[in-house]
Amino acid sequence: MIENKRKSTFSREKAILVGVSVPGQSDQKTYEYLEELRFLADTAGADVLGTIVQKLQKPNPATYIGSGKLEELSEKVNALECDMVIFDDELSATQIRNLERVLKVKILDRTNLILDIFAARARTAHACTQVELAQYEYLLPRLTRMWTHLERQKGGIGLRGPGETQIETDRRIIQQKISLLKEKLRKIDRQMANQRKNRHEMVRVSLVGYTNVGKSTLMNLLSKSDVFAEDKLFATLDTTVRKVVLNDVSFLLSDTVGFIRKLPTQLIESFKSTLDEVRESDLLLHVVDISHPAFEDHIHTVNSTIKEILKGEDKKVVMVFNKIDLYKPSERNPDDLLPLHSDQLTIDEWKKTWMAKAHGDCVFISAEKKENIDALKELLYHQARKIRNTRYPYFKANPSNFTRKS
Repeated sequence: MIENKRKSTFSREKAILVGVSVPGQSDQKTYEYLEELRFLADTAGADVLGTIVQKLQKPNPATYIGSGKLEELSEKVNALECDMVIFDDELSATQIRNLERVLKVKILDRTNLILDIFAARARTAHACTQVELAQYEYLLPRLTRMWTHLERQKGGIGLRGPGETQIETDRRIIQQKISLLKEKLRKIDRQMANQRKNRHEMVRVSLVGYTNVGKSTLMNLLSKSDVFAEDKLFATLDTTVRKVVLNDVSFLLSDTVGFIRKLPTQLIESFKSTLDEVRESDLLLHVVDISHPAFEDHIHTVNSTIKEILKGEDKKVVMVFNKIDLYKPSERNPDDLLPLHSDQLTIDEWKKTWMAKAHGDCVFISAEKKENIDALKELLYHQARKIRNTRYPYFKANPSNFTRKS
């Protein structure tokens, strides 16, 4: 009861977002990036009161933004009584220290914000260990700003040396902690690898995609399970595996962690064992939020991340364009070659779009409204059956050995 009371009285922090528009980046693209950062801040538990954008050839190495814009930001922070300022790119230890000195509030960058969300969302021991490792690896090169009160700023007796000694002590402690966490993850990886070996005989399908595109909702729909799904970023961190039976074919369906633009390298590395599920799958279902204005960028981000995970290995990918019920064709650019009208597009109209022609095997659905799910199941059935018959020709010749629908 006490814990619930504390949660109910918890007040959300107030934040200002800061972005830099570099050459070659349009104003629309900068706006989309800040909107995503706003969604990240909201997921983390902060209310965004304002944004500041500056056009620069390259970010200032000392303060990320220019001196004039920094003064404007300081005035805005004081006027709105903000608790923190969140920057859209990763900041160095020097930049964070200089910004905190001027603004007198907490400074976060995109990486720190994502790590905080992951820490809040982690539930299992495996996910908690992965996130903790990523946090320590992020913290290690930024230790100097943690001990500025012990640095030789004023000189004099008693103010020489202890800062560096404390930093070195903390650095050793963190390096030891990182080593212990990596060893713990290696043990977990071996256990998970053994679990995946036991599943090797079955066809394996993985849901991949940008965060918050509806993978968990689709997982629940196909497997009739109750995987946690929420309209927030990174609602799912742990890989969930469920058995799906379609007619005479059964396969394992995995729901993996969502990707995002500028996903911290620490997270990709620490979540290696979770992402191994993608590497060992026979088929990837790439889920896309077609209603999002930047869905093409999301496709590119996911493809780049998958390419990094697979390391050149080729995988069969089926594109699943989700949330067609939220798509508003009247607001799209006429260059999209889509019919512009106030009503929703029909499935036949979706099949004539450039997305259908550019991505080969694809299907247009609404997981929330359960629209066109039968077409997805049919496509999945044929793909899984093809993989199974290639792996086990005996099934192809002996229909009596087919798995019965449960």
